[in-house]
Amino acid sequence: RKRPDVITTTDWLAPVIWEGTYKTQVLEKYYKRLNITIGLVVWATGKFAGEHLKQFIQSANKHFMIGYHVIFYIMMDDFSTLPPIELGPLRTFKLFTIASERKAWEDLNVVLMKNLNGYIKEHIQHEVNFLFSMTINQLFQNDFGVETLGKSVAQLHAWWYFENAKKVPYERRPNSAAFIPFGKGDFYYDSAIFGGTPREVLTFTAEYQKAVTNDTKNGLSSTYECHLNKYFFINKPTKLLSPEYSWDPTFRTPPQIKHVKIAQQSKRV
Repeated sequence: RKRPDVITTTDWLAPVIWEGTYKTQVLEKYYKRLNITIGLVVWATGKFAGEHLKQFIQSANKHFMIGYHVIFYIMMDDFSTLPPIELGPLRTFKLFTIASERKAWEDLNVVLMKNLNGYIKEHIQHEVNFLFSMTINQLFQNDFGVETLGKSVAQLHAWWYFENAKKVPYERRPNSAAFIPFGKGDFYYDSAIFGGTPREVLTFTAEYQKAVTNDTKNGLSSTYECHLNKYFFINKPTKLLSPEYSWDPTFRTPPQIKHVKIAQQSKRV
């Protein structure tokens, strides 16, 4: 009722988190009792290491899950580009190497999800209660807290949330594993952020690899984001983050965006 200007609940009764739709004190009281640990995976490859990684971690250290145990999982293909990292209390980081072997048809996203799948099985699922995966071209601007936690968490796309639903760039080729027919689909989700329990994130990484393999056999190639959208179309997320949680500042900011949590950075930097 405090936000009649936006969608706050989906058709399948999952909450959509906007500024003003949650009570921080109530959530803090609940989660503090559970003594939880939250993991945050970030990919630092190629030119998106060094200073980009430093800025991302600095902003996350300041705003991500303040007051809770946090493990930053930094996935790198070259540890020599690791900048000095200073973290506050209750937070630590772990470095994981990105195995570079790939089949001819595999793009970087397939390699990254294959690596994440393995590390969740071997380490991460035993260390954290909730897990987020984020792209490095983002900077935290305000507190990103426990209101975002859920079994399966999807990020609404900053641009497509405010656009005509008929224009969203779903995969429309019927032979693709990412196919969503015209007239179908709930929202368009941004691949820059997704999360949930380690088991749910593990399931997505496995389903994504399977879908890409099927597409390859059919001579098709769809985007990672299209596959993510197909996964959430079939497996409805239990919590959706509003565009406030990953806003692109190059867009004109509409009145619905009241409190930007994360600002996207140019991928061309």
